[in-house]
Amino acid sequence: MGEVLKPVPREEERLDEKSNGSTGGSVRSSFPDVPAEEEERKLDRAIRWKRDLVIVPVMGVLYMVLFLDRTNIANARSLGIGQPNGLEGALHMPSNGYNTALWIFYIPFVLAEVPANLILNLNKIRPGIWLGGQMFLLGVLGMCQGLTRSYGGLLVVRFLLGVFEAALPAGATYMISMYYTRREAAVRFAWFFNFALAGPLFSGLLAYALQNLDGVSGYQGWRWIFIIEGLATIFVSVFVIWLCPNFPQHAQSWFLTARERDRLVHLLEVSRGAEDKGSAADNVSIWKVLIDWRIHLLTMCFFCCDVTASSIASFSPTILTELGWVSTIAQLMTMPVWASGIVSTFVITWLTSHLNFRAPFLLFAICLQLIGWCIMVAYVPAPGVRYLALFFMAAGTFPQMSILMGWLSANLRGRKYLAVGMGWMVGFGNCANFISSNVFITTERPRYPTGFATGLAFTLLGFVLTSTAFALLYLSNKKRDRMRAKMTDAQRESYDELYFKFVY
Repeated sequence: MGEVLKPVPREEERLDEKSNGSTGGSVRSSFPDVPAEEEERKLDRAIRWKRDLVIVPVMGVLYMVLFLDRTNIANARSLGIGQPNGLEGALHMPSNGYNTALWIFYIPFVLAEVPANLILNLNKIRPGIWLGGQMFLLGVLGMCQGLTRSYGGLLVVRFLLGVFEAALPAGATYMISMYYTRREAAVRFAWFFNFALAGPLFSGLLAYALQNLDGVSGYQGWRWIFIIEGLATIFVSVFVIWLCPNFPQHAQSWFLTARERDRLVHLLEVSRGAEDKGSAADNVSIWKVLIDWRIHLLTMCFFCCDVTASSIASFSPTILTELGWVSTIAQLMTMPVWASGIVSTFVITWLTSHLNFRAPFLLFAICLQLIGWCIMVAYVPAPGVRYLALFFMAAGTFPQMSILMGWLSANLRGRKYLAVGMGWMVGFGNCANFISSNVFITTERPRYPTGFATGLAFTLLGFVLTSTAFALLYLSNKKRDRMRAKMTDAQRESYDELYFKFVY
């Protein structure tokens, strides 16, 4: 069930964390004519705006650039499919070479996510240095993809990219989880993932623009995609080092005043319980965290939807090329697909936050996803219909990712739980790339029966797992309520130190 934690106020359950963020605590008015409650609301608004103008944009831009770097190989490939000066031809790749270049990135990426977050949780290295420094190295390696002269060299660089990118997505989601309450986190994760979707959206436009650089300085056009996007990553890393704040308890004065910092820490404790070093939540055994069913079940839900997300990211330019568009136009035609994912994520996630329900909207999004895969499996002859299928897949897939991240975050308490939970969801969840990078077999194009059937199967599995997660959380709360109803006030207070109410 829930993990051990210190006694926390029951305000969150009474007030249900009203959207204005005014939960718990009172702020002594500095002005005799201004009611304390009004001043408290003003302080909460100021804290919320500061977080939204710093945490979400910094973490979002970081993830956008990472996602762009991760998916630019698909755009680089599409510029010269079947041509001797294309990515595969110039590096003399074998028939499965592109698939290998995709999955080799994820070996270190998956293995290093949780350890990287646990190191960040130690707070020995400032978050800005930890995240920005690795982002700088990532940009250098990204450029090396465009400079390599052999297939083996590309594989080595892709492996090293996975090593240095591992800490970044998990670290960014961990920072958001540390700065927002359970109710606030859902919409912020939507912004975060939409920044990520903007990466491949503009990557298609950038790839279209860079095609004219083919031959400049002796480099093929696909090389310039890697080189210029690597330089952009280096540029952004400087701002991440500068602007990424410390954890809430140690937030810099340029970001939060001492009064704002204390108020934020109080709001977070009302929402999650005490999380400082030495608190009950901090003292939970790491083994208990590692085997917690909530982390693994919701991560499997994330895994299932990421099969579709990684398929769209890695193969949509190729699929669009095979629908009849030339490679340069195919780059532009990916942009509306990503845009539909952005709009859908905003709308569906806002509704989940506003109504404070998650599971029903997740199941609705999975149904949209299923429509897209069914069209692909049926292989409707009209290209326009198959193009429409990509919109259903994007509109159904990407809202799930932000909702699931917020759902897991809302049901975990304590920095150790959040570090492991966020790292494992992003890390193991991205194992889906091993599947998507190996089921779209070159010799099966353009129908890709293995790839499309696999995507449909995992989407159906995601529906079952999401329903199971909802049922287990619901039943756990019912069991908790029954046990509390039989207790005296003293017993109930002691019980509440150990267990908390789940959200779904």
